[in-house]
Amino acid sequence: MDLKLQSKKALITGSTSGIGFAIAQSLLQEGVSIIINGRTEDRVKVAIEKLNKQNIHKQNIIGIAADVGTQKGCEKLIEEVNQVDILINNFGVYAAREFEEISDDNWMEIFNQNVMSGIRLSRYYLKQMKKKDWGRIVFISSESGIHIPTEMIHYGVTKTAQIALARGLAETTLGTGVTVNSILPGPTWSEGVEKFVSDLAVQNNLSNKEMEKKFFKEYRSSSLIQRFASVDEVASFVTYICSPLSSATNGAALRVEGGLLRGIV
Repeated sequence: MDLKLQSKKALITGSTSGIGFAIAQSLLQEGVSIIINGRTEDRVKVAIEKLNKQNIHKQNIIGIAADVGTQKGCEKLIEEVNQVDILINNFGVYAAREFEEISDDNWMEIFNQNVMSGIRLSRYYLKQMKKKDWGRIVFISSESGIHIPTEMIHYGVTKTAQIALARGLAETTLGTGVTVNSILPGPTWSEGVEKFVSDLAVQNNLSNKEMEKKFFKEYRSSSLIQRFASVDEVASFVTYICSPLSSATNGAALRVEGGLLRGIV
């Protein structure tokens, strides 16, 4: 299927690995020029080298090292990238912590990284998209924004905030060719999750495959697929939402969580 994305330009934050990198790969295959972002020059450089090997359409690939979890990092990114057709707010962090141990500084830090990064970048690029009468903003939220994990409530709250933010911004696009949506992945097999599962497997004296089954049986029993989604499964859905073919989808919180959430809305 031709997603009609040739000649578009996309900025994907936090895209040197995991879901962000997979989104960059998928968009590149559709003929999109992409801007890769990470916090260090080394990780950005490695990501670009990998992408260049897959660049069948010979699209432009730019890499910018900037910590978008800070105001200064967002300003650097905006200064170097004046205009985009597609903004993927993928950057985010997570860490398990008991609620009673989450300090004010912890709350402000994760809110700055997971929420303010998307606010700052969207505030700049949305205005341009409206002027052009076309654009896509996508927030990579999480099923944790609805099913708040007790082991990291602060993370869940930031993901809920992203869902609300995307819906609010979508309301401002009334009658335009711009859409703003949030994507809710479930447990996804990324680098960080692979390490998490491997560590648990060692602790439980199990193989990684056995640990995966145990994880879904004990912690995510409502999952219908009973496995981790791949980053490519999430990325392919995001790529469609970025395309002109998805123009009737706006202000939505879209699930890619393997049926883990039991509610019908």
